[in-house]
Amino acid sequence: MLVKLFGSAVYGVEAITITVEVNVTEGLHTYVVGLADSAVKESIQRIESAIKSNGYFMPRTKLVINLAPAGIRKTGSAFDLPIAIGVLAASGQLPADMLMDYIVMGELGLDGQILPIKGALPIAIQSRKEKFKGLLVPRSNGSEAAIVNQLEVFSFGHLREVMAFFRKKSDFQPVKVDTRAAFYSAAPPSDLDFIDVKGQVGIKRAMEITAAGGHNIVLVGPPGAGKTMLARRLPGILPPLSLQEALETTKIYSVAGKLGENTTLLTQRPFRSPHHTISGAALVGGGSYPQPGEISLAHNGVLFLDELPEFDRSVLEVMRQPMEERKVLVSRAKQSAEFPSSFILVAAMNPCPCGYYGHQTKICTCPPGGVIRYLNKISGPLLDRIDLQVEVVPIPYEQVSGKASGETSGQIRERVMTARERQRDRYERMGFYCNAQMGVRSLRMWCKLDSRGQKRMRAAMDKLVLSMRAYDHILKISRTIADLAGSDQIREEHLSEAIQFRNLDRDNWGE
Repeated sequence: MLVKLFGSAVYGVEAITITVEVNVTEGLHTYVVGLADSAVKESIQRIESAIKSNGYFMPRTKLVINLAPAGIRKTGSAFDLPIAIGVLAASGQLPADMLMDYIVMGELGLDGQILPIKGALPIAIQSRKEKFKGLLVPRSNGSEAAIVNQLEVFSFGHLREVMAFFRKKSDFQPVKVDTRAAFYSAAPPSDLDFIDVKGQVGIKRAMEITAAGGHNIVLVGPPGAGKTMLARRLPGILPPLSLQEALETTKIYSVAGKLGENTTLLTQRPFRSPHHTISGAALVGGGSYPQPGEISLAHNGVLFLDELPEFDRSVLEVMRQPMEERKVLVSRAKQSAEFPSSFILVAAMNPCPCGYYGHQTKICTCPPGGVIRYLNKISGPLLDRIDLQVEVVPIPYEQVSGKASGETSGQIRERVMTARERQRDRYERMGFYCNAQMGVRSLRMWCKLDSRGQKRMRAAMDKLVLSMRAYDHILKISRTIADLAGSDQIREEHLSEAIQFRNLDRDNWGE
């Protein structure tokens, strides 16, 4: 007897519906065809054990399982459940009248327990798009898949429950999740607050500009100056995720298998901080069957690279194109996948190997030329994609011990959100949403300088010996400062403030 039902395969952050055909005929042996990998072929052993453990029988005649389309490679253990249901239906142990209405996915334990899978959210989105009646997933993935409305999602913990569902022996109810209620009743923001950072008023201002314009920033300073402390508080002043951004981010974490059990939506902007020993594939994504890397897990959030020169140079170089295009295409011989990667890069580094170049009280012990060699570990093209380059200096004892408190993250966030609103209105029809994403044409259109501004820019370029690449960055930063000030025009004071945030562009820096 031949039966058909449907499963799904995830490629990148999208899902493709797979037809699972099971045929029980005369003969011997079991065949799994359709470009299945080892994990799928091994499923026969798990399926047989699960079926027998629950009082059913495994056919001893010829069993052919086809996963179509045959030209697409199928990976992982999530096809266990649809294959098991197909075997039971093809051998007459289960009615097949409802099988074509549902997508079925799940990994089986030897006792029939249904284990979690990756990518339940994109599978649910594709199921609704193709107008299936419903989706059957493991219990741990129920809340995640039920985010998708207009689709019945049923979650099960054991093979016996799925059998009862298709036999209509129990009144199973679909999982209900109010997506908007789940989003708006999200957990409160992190307790990391800018009010805890003593002093560093100028650096806090730089972080506010970073958040308001979506700029990348590098913090250069000696150990203990507060670089990491400041970086970890940046997500707290970014605008809250929109519902669409939350869905995008949740989909990536679903594919990577990093959603917690019974998690619905990710409602906080991600903050990723990989160690400097990370490989290129782990950073941008990769593997024989591509998985999202750290830059995609930081999508709509912050990627923090501490001790930037300690990262392998070849690893940092692979970030250049994703930083520009805000997506990454991972190509392998067996498969290619595209992952979104729109993030704010925050990098931190010491000014020299010993860490004390330019320190107020401690002496730098690096040999002549050591500072320049240390900075040269970071390539010019990568540095070219970082808008703000800021020196962080240790604060004096009076500020550390003083009772004076600064602004809270909530107060700073209000100004950031107002500036972002101005940018969204300005760039609504241009395909981007913040100042950091401006191209050359947009830059010339929205960052015009008056005569006083041009005079100030010329003086800065000559006096500070700034490189030509700094020109566009200064204009972008000036535009963000003007937005924070509620100004339609870039004024001289906005330009003056922006110039001070390009420290590493000075030709004499580090000499």
